Amino acid sequence: MKIDFKHIQAAHCKTGVTRNLLRYAGVDKMTEPLAFGIGAGLFFVYIPLLKINNGPVIAFRTLPGHIFKRTCRSLGIPVIRKKFSSKEQAESFLEECLEKGQPVGCQVGVYYLSYFPKEYRFHFNAHNLVVYGKEPDNYLISDPIMENPTLLTPYELARVRFARGALAPRGQLYYPEKEAPITDDRMKKAIRSGIDKNVRNMLHIPTYMVGVKGIKYTGNKIKKWRDKLGLKKAGLYLAQMVRMQEEIGTGGGGFRYIYGAFLQEAYSYHPNDQLLEISNMFTRSGDSWREAAVQAAGIYKGRIGEQQDFNIMGDYLLEISEMEKQAFQALSKIKWHSS
Repeated sequence: MKIDFKHIQAAHCKTGVTRNLLRYAGVDKMTEPLAFGIGAGLFFVYIPLLKINNGPVIAFRTLPGHIFKRTCRSLGIPVIRKKFSSKEQAESFLEECLEKGQPVGCQVGVYYLSYFPKEYRFHFNAHNLVVYGKEPDNYLISDPIMENPTLLTPYELARVRFARGALAPRGQLYYPEKEAPITDDRMKKAIRSGIDKNVRNMLHIPTYMVGVKGIKYTGNKIKKWRDKLGLKKAGLYLAQMVRMQEEIGTGGGGFRYIYGAFLQEAYSYHPNDQLLEISNMFTRSGDSWREAAVQAAGIYKGRIGEQQDFNIMGDYLLEISEMEKQAFQALSKIKWHSS
């Protein structure tokens, strides 16, 4: 069984899956930047006590599942989402969906994805892909960060759907419940809702580890890592940060570019020149995140490692925090025209 599902490559797995599933469900206007922005995907959180791969959790996007859920909710599209207690139940429900012609998104672990290059396989359980059919010995997989569709055996798919550890997916699958053509008016409201949600998340969550406050907090912590952790462990922490930033889901810099693209696309629905100006602010933030990643790489690869180098790294984040604070404050003050 093979569903006529269109595989389109994307910059990020979650937004790619969201766009591709919604396009299959009839939302022809959906793009990857719109999915990211309507789903309020831009985020930052630093949780030093929670570890992944022996490094602190540093996330540049919202929690797994939120982009798809928020985007569908804003567009008035009901969502089916399931988790399972056994691999047998998960496979049975998946095959029922495929028999009905319904492709499904799945949250999976990266470490055992056989089509991933070995250097990209590590224990990270918030990757997303679409299953859109089955051959006698393989499931048909649309992983949006891959150029072409690929295959997984039933054993391989079950293994990644039930990967263990932080953010264990427990066989999770999801899909839009029904087709839903979307009007321009509905899209306008969804765009505004997504922006309002992202402003709240980045500016107003009352904790120092989240949003622009979290970026500033992390920058100040990095300046102390060399003395507190030692050069080797501090380098490993920075490597963890860069891995989460640049290798998993486009991370810090890439997400800022996607958000800037979202604001440009939002302009076609809400023709306010401020959206274009703020889009440029996020592009500059993305550039700074990429420069920070280069600085971090120099430290963890041993090319540099003096205290001054950690200070420079921390200062990058302090500057980024201020940039993004100004950008989201500007978004919060936009006067929307009634539509």
